[in-house]
Amino acid sequence: MAAQYPNNSSESKLQTISEAIESGSTKQVARVINKGLSPSDIAHLIESSPPKERALIWRLLEQSLKGEVLQYLSEDIQSHFLSKLNTQEVISVTEDLDTDDLADILQQLPETVIHEVLDSMDSQNRQRVEKVLSYPEDTAGGLMNTDTVTIRAEITIEVVIRYLRRHRILPDMTDKLLVVSRKDELIGILPLTKMLVSRPCATVREVMETDTVTINVNMPDSEVAKLFERQDLVSAPVINENSLLLGRITIDDVVDVIREDADHSLMSMAGLDEEEDTFAPIGKTAKRRAVWLGINLITAFIASAVIGIFEDTIQKVVALAVLMPIVASMGGIAGSQTLTLVIRAMAVGQISRNNLSWLLNREFFVALLNGILWSLIVASAAIFWFEDTTIGLVIATAMIINLVVAAIAGTSLPIFLKSRNIDPALAGGVILTTITDVVGFLSFLGLATLAYAT
Repeated sequence: MAAQYPNNSSESKLQTISEAIESGSTKQVARVINKGLSPSDIAHLIESSPPKERALIWRLLEQSLKGEVLQYLSEDIQSHFLSKLNTQEVISVTEDLDTDDLADILQQLPETVIHEVLDSMDSQNRQRVEKVLSYPEDTAGGLMNTDTVTIRAEITIEVVIRYLRRHRILPDMTDKLLVVSRKDELIGILPLTKMLVSRPCATVREVMETDTVTINVNMPDSEVAKLFERQDLVSAPVINENSLLLGRITIDDVVDVIREDADHSLMSMAGLDEEEDTFAPIGKTAKRRAVWLGINLITAFIASAVIGIFEDTIQKVVALAVLMPIVASMGGIAGSQTLTLVIRAMAVGQISRNNLSWLLNREFFVALLNGILWSLIVASAAIFWFEDTTIGLVIATAMIINLVVAAIAGTSLPIFLKSRNIDPALAGGVILTTITDVVGFLSFLGLATLAYAT
């Protein structure tokens, strides 16, 4: 799980803790975090604190709360704290976690530690965790929880209610009971709301629903999120190819997927990981960003090489050096608008072969209209500024060319990258910027060379 934002009632407590940390009052900090805050609020406080204060909060946190707090932290911070724990401490802080949350945490540990934690569990819990760990993290199997309430179709509603009362507590987000055969095949669901208004003597088979939404265990988690959104689900059963019930996915897990996907799209455009720690140490942050800066430097050299081709023209007409950033910038902005729109549409499953050509045509004509509008404005300004009609015509033509190319690239680039299994959010921005810079400089300086050579 990811850290949640604190509600208004906890904001004052968070402020109190921050002030207590600054004043060195560790007893007050310990009292507030252990007695006055929820695990999600503590996680938010940790993620909002620099390394020194973060370490203090974790040290003052009661052992019984650490596991609950861990599940709300980002993977980067989870890994940091887990690396400080020995095997017995890991076992202690994770023993009360749900299967899916425990599996998420175990996946960040060395194999030897994972085996030791699994060996410390009873056979039933170990089998549940191993089942989740056997599936990729970004699939329904890696997302599901094996803690389900199942019933048989031949029993009565009265028997079901007696059976439920034997439980000390029902799993979180239980909105329906899962009806299975003796071979554990899912044959239907019994919503709790329907059960409560049914006759006690009625059988489950008589009142259960067979037309229910199920999720294949290998479905990507992004598709699971879309399904929950479209169907307004609170929970859904997870099955395999033979309709055997394996577990269930609940809305709280899906919200985490949605948030992670949104973070991924946003952070990837800057070459950052979605789990990037806001308050990570200087060395670690600098190392991560250096790679992306190096990639961008290469693209900058490509654009500079294009400019270098027209060095003689720039020396003859100094105004070109003043105006050429405008052409590249306008193309970059126009392309980014289209790129962002298409990546978002792809993320929510709105783009297909049937509508791609329509979208491409739409973006082409939008870019053409905007290109004509703004090229007239920029050309007029250039003519007024430099008293040169030729340079106005050159920059107007170059802007129209670059905006149209930017729109086409912004629309088609994400589709192409996706077909090559390359993340459009990560690579799309850099490639698009390179295209708009190169086309912008090439068209502007190339046209200028032709115009002033005659």
